[in-house]
Amino acid sequence: MVDLDLLDYLEGYLTEERKQRFLEVLQLRTKHITVAIEDVFQMHNTSAIIRSCDVFGVQEVHVVEDRFAKKLDKNIAMGAEKWVDVHQYRNTSDCITSLKQQGYQIIATTPHDNSTLMPDFFPEKKSALFFGTEKEGLSEAVMQQADGYLKIPMVGFSESLNVSVAAAIIIQDAAHKVRVSHLDWRLTETEILEKRMDWTQKSIQHVKGIIKRYYAD
Repeated sequence: MVDLDLLDYLEGYLTEERKQRFLEVLQLRTKHITVAIEDVFQMHNTSAIIRSCDVFGVQEVHVVEDRFAKKLDKNIAMGAEKWVDVHQYRNTSDCITSLKQQGYQIIATTPHDNSTLMPDFFPEKKSALFFGTEKEGLSEAVMQQADGYLKIPMVGFSESLNVSVAAAIIIQDAAHKVRVSHLDWRLTETEILEKRMDWTQKSIQHVKGIIKRYYAD
């Protein structure tokens, strides 16, 4: 439960432009689409995917760091991890289980011939888009438990794209389709309040001391 009085107090430390920007961005945020990144070796690719989620309005990212556990490259993400909720898992099974419990269908992005072409894909159900390692692609665990398969149509000689480029294309397409649809894709009022509180606190220096003094008074 968000303390509305505290939120109002803390927002007093923000400029009006900043507060308005938060509200504008949150109106276009969605959890109907989410993204899962499985064991991506090059951390700058993981960071770039998180940045794409922020740019295209996807609020949550799920990162599996089984073999290649490293900290996110904050220079590449350019602060996007402040605005996107990043959930980390030690293995793929835990990630899939968590997402399915939240009602997501698992969509494996793969160039396999039986995959749905991106223009033909519409995320009617809550969808978790899975992206895999640069060389090996997604694990068998994802491929076997996936509810659907998705690929980008290509007409050139190259048979694949860098994972962060492919993710940006697919995330933009899926998020746009959702936003112009009849689906109830927006964050709930409670979720918006929670993110206003989260983002406001992340925007204020020494916020813990400020909150402590607020409750002391």
